[in-house]
Amino acid sequence: MVTVYTITSELRIKLKKPIGKLIRGSFAETMKKFGDIVKKENVSIIISVGDTVSRNLFRSHMNPQLSIIDNKCMRKKIQPKKFAVRNTVYVKNPQGTITEEAITAIREALSSGQFVQIVVDGEEDLLTLIAVLYAPENSLVVYGQPYEGIVVVKATPEKKAEVAEILKAMETFRKAK
Repeated sequence: MVTVYTITSELRIKLKKPIGKLIRGSFAETMKKFGDIVKKENVSIIISVGDTVSRNLFRSHMNPQLSIIDNKCMRKKIQPKKFAVRNTVYVKNPQGTITEEAITAIREALSSGQFVQIVVDGEEDLLTLIAVLYAPENSLVVYGQPYEGIVVVKATPEKKAEVAEILKAMETFRKAK
């Protein structure tokens, strides 16, 4: 496994704030508001990062083309869930890092045109950045904001540039394990 990025303590604090539009509310409220956004926008694909938001999207029949999960909710193990996807890919991505393996899996999943689920051994949170960076323009990346709701990030050139700056600020190195 090759680690490409590691989060710094400064970025950890910064990334607690949503990088997109925060939609507050219950499961029913957030899914309705998200559905309205999908109808209004010219969305190319939906990408979900996180177990709860992925489950809620599938339950609401707004199936993400790519779902990235780690079988945990608030860092506690939960019952694994297999979504209605064409392929399931397993990657290692330790907490606080982004591995080359995870980056490659996201890029390949997005270019495949198929419904893919990536199951992470470790933590998936930071993979939101990679999903935004490589998502086709006008895609929506959705992730959970604990105790508040969901965050919707539209993949625009501006948002991709913002994410690229965040990645530049991370400690970058290549370390084989």
